[in-house]
Amino acid sequence: MLKIGDMAPSFCAFNQDDTEICLRDIVGNWIVLYFYPKDMTPGCTTEACDFTNNQFLFDNLNATIIGVSPDDSEKHRKFIEKYDLGITLLADTNKQICQDFGVWQLKKFMGKEFMGVVRTTFIINPKGEIAYIWDKVNVRKTKTVKGEKVEILHVDEVREKLEELQSKEK
Repeated sequence: MLKIGDMAPSFCAFNQDDTEICLRDIVGNWIVLYFYPKDMTPGCTTEACDFTNNQFLFDNLNATIIGVSPDDSEKHRKFIEKYDLGITLLADTNKQICQDFGVWQLKKFMGKEFMGVVRTTFIINPKGEIAYIWDKVNVRKTKTVKGEKVEILHVDEVREKLEELQSKEK
Protein backbone atom coordinates (compact mmCIF):
# COMPACT_ATOMS: atom_id res chain seq x y z
CA MET A 1 0.00 0.00 0.00
CA LEU A 2 1.38 3.39 -0.98
CA LYS A 3 1.87 6.05 1.67
CA ILE A 4 2.81 9.70 1.87
CA GLY A 5 6.50 10.15 1.07
CA ASP A 6 6.69 7.14 -1.27
CA MET A 7 7.80 7.72 -4.84
CA ALA A 8 4.81 7.56 -7.15
CA PRO A 9 4.90 4.44 -9.33
CA SER A 10 5.98 5.29 -12.86
CA PHE A 11 3.39 4.89 -15.58
CA CYS A 12 2.69 5.51 -19.24
CA ALA A 13 -0.82 5.43 -20.68
CA PHE A 14 -2.79 6.87 -23.56
CA ASN A 15 -5.10 9.81 -22.98
CA GLN A 16 -8.41 10.62 -24.68
CA ASP A 17 -6.52 11.81 -27.79
CA ASP A 18 -4.42 8.61 -28.00
CA THR A 19 -1.35 10.58 -26.89
CA GLU A 20 0.94 8.72 -24.53
CA ILE A 21 1.36 10.45 -21.16
CA CYS A 22 4.15 9.27 -18.88
CA LEU A 23 4.83 10.31 -15.31
CA ARG A 24 8.47 10.95 -16.19
CA ASP A 25 7.34 13.62 -18.70
CA ILE A 26 5.16 15.55 -16.27
CA VAL A 27 7.11 15.16 -13.03
CA GLY A 28 8.55 18.52 -12.00
CA ASN A 29 5.04 19.91 -11.63
CA TRP A 30 2.43 19.22 -9.00
CA ILE A 31 0.04 16.49 -10.14
CA VAL A 32 -3.44 15.67 -8.94
CA LEU A 33 -3.90 12.07 -10.00
CA TYR A 34 -7.36 10.75 -9.35
CA PHE A 35 -8.69 7.26 -9.96
CA TYR A 36 -12.36 6.69 -10.68
CA PRO A 37 -14.38 3.60 -11.61
CA LYS A 38 -16.15 4.41 -14.88
CA ASP A 39 -16.95 7.16 -17.39
CA MET A 40 -20.55 8.40 -17.68
CA THR A 41 -21.62 7.29 -14.19
CA PRO A 42 -23.11 9.83 -11.74
CA GLY A 43 -20.28 10.10 -9.17
CA CYS A 44 -17.55 9.98 -11.80
CA THR A 45 -19.29 12.63 -13.90
CA THR A 46 -19.70 14.90 -10.88
CA GLU A 47 -16.01 14.48 -9.99
CA ALA A 48 -14.79 15.15 -13.55
CA CYS A 49 -17.06 18.21 -13.89
CA ASP A 50 -15.94 19.56 -10.49
CA PHE A 51 -12.27 19.25 -11.50
CA THR A 52 -12.99 20.85 -14.89
CA ASN A 53 -14.94 23.74 -13.32
CA ASN A 54 -12.07 24.42 -10.93
CA GLN A 55 -9.22 23.75 -13.33
CA PHE A 56 -8.18 27.42 -13.46
CA LEU A 57 -7.53 27.31 -9.69
CA PHE A 58 -5.26 24.30 -10.15
CA ASP A 59 -3.57 25.99 -13.13
CA ASN A 60 -2.79 28.92 -10.82
CA LEU A 61 -1.13 26.41 -8.48
CA ASN A 62 0.90 24.90 -11.36
CA ALA A 63 -0.89 21.60 -10.90
CA THR A 64 -1.92 19.16 -13.61
CA ILE A 65 -5.16 17.23 -13.09
CA ILE A 66 -5.25 13.71 -14.49
CA GLY A 67 -8.06 11.20 -14.13
CA VAL A 68 -7.46 7.46 -14.56
CA SER A 69 -9.99 4.68 -15.12
CA PRO A 70 -10.04 1.30 -16.86
CA ASP A 71 -12.12 2.78 -19.72
CA ASP A 72 -10.44 3.06 -23.13
CA SER A 73 -9.45 6.31 -24.84
CA GLU A 74 -12.49 6.27 -27.14
CA LYS A 75 -14.87 6.11 -24.16
CA HIS A 76 -12.85 8.92 -22.51
CA ARG A 77 -13.28 11.04 -25.68
CA LYS A 78 -17.06 10.53 -25.60
CA PHE A 79 -17.15 11.37 -21.89
CA ILE A 80 -15.14 14.57 -22.46
CA GLU A 81 -17.29 15.62 -25.42
CA LYS A 82 -20.60 14.91 -23.67
CA TYR A 83 -19.70 16.93 -20.55
CA ASP A 84 -17.25 19.42 -22.10
CA LEU A 85 -14.48 18.30 -19.76
CA GLY A 86 -11.17 20.13 -19.78
CA ILE A 87 -9.04 17.60 -17.95
CA THR A 88 -6.83 14.76 -19.15
CA LEU A 89 -8.14 11.22 -18.76
CA LEU A 90 -5.86 8.21 -19.03
CA ALA A 91 -6.97 4.80 -20.26
CA ASP A 92 -5.78 2.04 -17.95
CA THR A 93 -7.47 -0.81 -19.80
CA ASN A 94 -5.11 -3.46 -18.40
CA LYS A 95 -5.55 -1.96 -14.89
CA GLN A 96 -1.78 -1.87 -14.34
CA ILE A 97 -1.70 1.74 -13.07
CA CYS A 98 -4.66 1.01 -10.80
CA GLN A 99 -2.82 -2.02 -9.41
CA ASP A 100 0.47 -0.13 -9.00
CA PHE A 101 -1.31 2.61 -7.04
CA GLY A 102 -3.26 0.05 -4.98
CA VAL A 103 -6.73 1.21 -6.04
CA TRP A 104 -7.82 -2.00 -7.83
CA GLN A 105 -9.50 -3.76 -4.92
CA LEU A 106 -12.27 -6.10 -3.90
CA LYS A 107 -15.52 -4.13 -3.64
CA LYS A 108 -18.96 -5.02 -2.36
CA PHE A 109 -22.20 -3.68 -3.80
CA MET A 110 -25.72 -4.94 -3.20
CA GLY A 111 -24.44 -8.20 -1.71
CA LYS A 112 -22.05 -8.93 -4.59
CA GLU A 113 -18.27 -8.92 -4.48
CA PHE A 114 -16.18 -7.88 -7.46
CA MET A 115 -12.86 -6.27 -8.33
CA GLY A 116 -12.98 -2.59 -9.18
CA VAL A 117 -11.46 0.84 -8.78
CA VAL A 118 -11.76 2.39 -5.33
CA ARG A 119 -12.14 6.14 -5.92
CA THR A 120 -8.81 7.57 -4.73
CA THR A 121 -6.94 10.86 -5.21
CA PHE A 122 -3.19 11.40 -4.94
CA ILE A 123 -1.24 14.64 -4.89
CA ILE A 124 2.23 14.07 -6.33
CA ASN A 125 4.86 16.73 -5.66
CA PRO A 126 7.39 17.99 -8.24
CA LYS A 127 9.96 15.42 -7.02
CA GLY A 128 7.58 12.59 -7.90
CA GLU A 129 6.72 11.78 -4.28
CA ILE A 130 3.23 11.13 -3.01
CA ALA A 131 2.41 14.20 -0.95
CA TYR A 132 -1.17 13.32 0.04
CA ILE A 133 -3.75 10.54 -0.42
CA TRP A 134 -7.52 10.40 -0.14
CA ASP A 135 -8.97 6.90 -0.37
CA LYS A 136 -12.60 5.86 -0.68
CA VAL A 137 -13.35 9.38 -1.87
CA ASN A 138 -16.85 10.74 -1.49
CA VAL A 139 -17.09 13.35 -4.27
CA ARG A 140 -19.62 15.44 -2.36
CA LYS A 141 -20.51 15.00 1.28
CA THR A 142 -22.65 16.89 3.72
CA LYS A 143 -21.33 18.08 7.06
CA THR A 144 -23.16 19.92 9.83
CA VAL A 145 -21.41 23.15 10.82
CA LYS A 146 -22.98 25.22 13.61
CA GLY A 147 -26.32 23.49 13.06
CA GLU A 148 -26.32 24.09 9.28
CA LYS A 149 -25.82 21.42 6.65
CA VAL A 150 -22.89 22.33 4.40
CA GLU A 151 -21.88 20.54 1.20
CA ILE A 152 -18.19 19.68 1.10
CA LEU A 153 -16.72 19.19 -2.38
CA HIS A 154 -13.77 16.82 -2.78
CA VAL A 155 -12.26 19.18 -5.36
CA ASP A 156 -12.15 21.94 -2.70
CA GLU A 157 -10.44 19.60 -0.22
CA VAL A 158 -7.82 18.76 -2.85
CA ARG A 159 -7.21 22.43 -3.77
CA GLU A 160 -6.90 23.46 -0.10
CA LYS A 161 -4.46 20.62 0.65
CA LEU A 162 -2.42 21.50 -2.45
CA GLU A 163 -2.21 25.14 -1.32
CA GLU A 164 -1.13 23.99 2.15
CA LEU A 165 1.54 21.63 0.78
CA GLN A 166 2.90 24.30 -1.55
CA SER A 167 3.06 26.90 1.23
CA LYS A 168 5.22 24.50 3.29
CA GLU A 169 7.70 24.18 0.42
CA LYS A 170 8.39 27.90 0.18
